[in-house]
Parts: sequence; structure tokens; C-alpha cells
Amino acid sequence: MHDLDRASTRRDWLVRAAVCSLLPVALPTLAQPAGAAFHPTRSVRIVSPQQAGGSTDAILRPLAGKLAELWGQAVNIENKPGGGSIIATQTVVQAPPDGHTLGLAINSLTINPSLRSDLPYDTLSQLTPVTLIGSVTVALVVHASLGVDDLPGFVAYAKAKPGAVSWASLGIGTGGHVTGELLARRAGIDMVHVPFSGSSGAYRELLPGRVQAAFVVLESALPHLRNGTLRLLAVTDPRRNRQFPAVPTLAEHYPGLGYEGIFGIVAPAGLPPALLRALHADIVKILGDPEVREQLERQSMDVIAAPPQEFAQVIRREIEHWRVAVRESGAKLN
Repeated sequence: MHDLDRASTRRDWLVRAAVCSLLPVALPTLAQPAGAAFHPTRSVRIVSPQQAGGSTDAILRPLAGKLAELWGQAVNIENKPGGGSIIATQTVVQAPPDGHTLGLAINSLTINPSLRSDLPYDTLSQLTPVTLIGSVTVALVVHASLGVDDLPGFVAYAKAKPGAVSWASLGIGTGGHVTGELLARRAGIDMVHVPFSGSSGAYRELLPGRVQAAFVVLESALPHLRNGTLRLLAVTDPRRNRQFPAVPTLAEHYPGLGYEGIFGIVAPAGLPPALLRALHADIVKILGDPEVREQLERQSMDVIAAPPQEFAQVIRREIEHWRVAVRESGAKLN
């Protein structure tokens, strides 16, 4: 059994009840009376680690729009791609803990501690988890010109053309990056990794066939699956997708291989407890809005709306999962 198989069993796939105690993670106690409210005095920014116009923006836009209505201030999505999400995360870390700067947390937040020894911040002590928004389905897709219909066929194709097949991820240090490297190692294939800073760049190369495969959010691939440009080989979730019940998970072919694409909101460390309560309550309120929920579910998101303590547990479990995955995959920064 691979170490990653055992780690995945321990991981409990995100928000199942955790039995371990919560260690300090820059998280103030919430055991105080409710009733606090957030009244921003200027525009609020949500810092995103990916390029504008991709699947990440499609998830953030409805949330930001409704929060702006609730708070009576503009809520801007500030895209800061690059550095495997380090640039965006550092922007949040360095901001005042006053609620006016929030950050979007994706898988790279929990991958970077294992992939990079020179992080300019400490993930656990310099960020405050606010809300785990939910998780999305990530898919392995290939260009139809390859003529393969399933993962074994793709592996056979890549084995016959060592070094000639390229695959895209949404950036260095993303879940797709590490999982793709791990797939190549498990399957014994030699592929070229082409990282992008979001899905829009990846599709510019994938759709014409200049890149042959990619790990992308499933919803973003649907139009191209329907018109026959791309083919869906597997999903990275621990279970099959309801829309495509005949498509296997990666773990069905390679046990322990896979992940869920997490989306959450974080803030700088030192956020006052009352402000943390207010921010989380407001975000949960917006996530309960039928219009927002419909838009998020249209992006293949399972809305979770987990509270700060539970999100902190998820972050710790994810860091451990990716520590094992990075070690086994041999994933590098370039």
C-alpha cells in the first residue's frame, strides 16, 4: 500500500466529523455572545490567487455581489496570480485584520508548505480561517484528437509517446499539478507539465490541441465535452460524479489518488473574535441565498459553509494529505 493510500483513509475527505482536537491556528475563540455585525467603512477586497475570467471568478462573483448588497460597500475581486498562490496569500497575510481584506483559499494554500521551503509566511499561524465555502469536482480531460476514451487508453497512448504528451494544470502548487505528477509516476508515463495561472490560460492551449490533457474544474469543461472537443477520463473526487456516473474516479484506477477542490475564505491573523463571528455569519447568510446557491451549484460546487473551527481542521488535514502526495509524486517548482 502506498503512503498516500493510508493518508487518504485518515483524511476523511474534508468535512466528515473530526475526532482529533483542534490545535491553535491563529483562530480566536468563538465562544462568546452573538450579535456582532460587520460594518465596513470602505470597499472590501477578496484576493484571488488565479487569473480573472476563470472558474474561480465564476464562484467568487455571486458571493461578492451579494456581500456588497449586504454591507453597503463595494466588494472587489482582486486577482493576484503567480507564485503558486503565494503572492495572493502574502497580500492577505500583510493586510490589517479589520475585515477589509479577505482571501480565497484553494488547494495550493495547503500544498505550498510541502512544496516550498521558503514560504514568506506560516500558513497556520498567519491566517484566520473564516468559512469553508465548499468543494468542486476536478476532472481529467483530454483533447478528442488523441482518440482515447478512458484513462487506461490515455496511459497507453502516453506510454507509446514518451515525452510527447503535455498536460496542463491551473498553476504550480495546485492540486492538479501534484496529482498529475503522481499519476505519471504511478502509471509509469513521461509527460510534460504546462502550468497556467487559471483555467482561461489552460483552455487557450487545450482547446486547439496544443496541450493534450488538463486537470480543470468539471463545470468549466462541460461546453467542450458536449461539443466533442474534449473527453472526460476521470474525476478526482472520492466518489463518482452524479452528472457522469459512468466516468470513474482516479482512485478506482490508482488507489489513494485524487482530491477535492476546496474553496474557502481566510483573513489575516489577529482578527478580533467578534469580527470573525460577523464575517462568518454574513458569508453563511449569502451562501444560503437561493440565487447564490444555484449559481455555485452550477459551477459543480457542493456548498458546505463550514465554520472557522471546522475549516481549520480541514486545513490541517489537507496539509498532511499533500505532504504525503508531494513526497510520493516528486513534484517540483518547475
